[in-house]
Amino acid sequence: MDMDMGMDMDMACPNQDFESSSSHQRKSGRGKIEIKRIENTTNRQVTFCKRRNGLLKKAYELSVLCDAEVALIVFSSRGRLYEYANNSVRGTIDRYKKASSDTTNTGSVSEANTQFYQQEATKLRRQIREIQNSNRNILGEGVDNLSFKELKNLEGRVEKAIGRIRNRKNELLFAEIELMQKREIDLQNANMYLRARIAENERAQQQMSLMPGSDYQPIPPQQPNYDVRNFIPNLMEPNQQYSRQDQTPLQLV
Repeated sequence: MDMDMGMDMDMACPNQDFESSSSHQRKSGRGKIEIKRIENTTNRQVTFCKRRNGLLKKAYELSVLCDAEVALIVFSSRGRLYEYANNSVRGTIDRYKKASSDTTNTGSVSEANTQFYQQEATKLRRQIREIQNSNRNILGEGVDNLSFKELKNLEGRVEKAIGRIRNRKNELLFAEIELMQKREIDLQNANMYLRARIAENERAQQQMSLMPGSDYQPIPPQQPNYDVRNFIPNLMEPNQQYSRQDQTPLQLV
């Protein structure tokens, strides 16, 4: 705190005893002080001196306790200057001006961000329209306004897409054919087994019939109950899946 300010503080309080005596009289029943201009010049000067000293003390304590940069400027009614700054009044004022200008520029930054997002939204909307028009062109819609080069590029894209679809279809078809071939082999093996059982049963019947005094009555051979529909899938039904679990297991008799 400046020495001149300290001297001014002492000179500005000639009637300090007046307010102290008056405040002593109000101690018994002190209430809220009405905040308004003090009409009495002497009382106003004494109050200014006391409150100014308290304000300067609070500013000093704030700067020390909280490590804050504080600058205080007070002009009296007579134009006398009283100031306090833990750094420098001019430096603090320059810092205040910079902070104020940054706050002012915040609005311009927000406007710039808004403009950027608007441009991005416009770009995305344009891309969405282009994709929608491309999908319509692939379906054969809206091709009247396309040039020869655009139609040729569109044709190439469609042919590539058809080629990928055809390759996938062929993969599924070949897998279905391979499965059917395996089922055919299984059916042939089952047929050979049944023929062997029938031939064996017929030989046993012939031997029994040739024995003298035999009352043997030929018994028709029992065959497993095979349903051809269980082995031959209906190829007319689309998206039909096959598995080896559908095969009827062979039972030895």
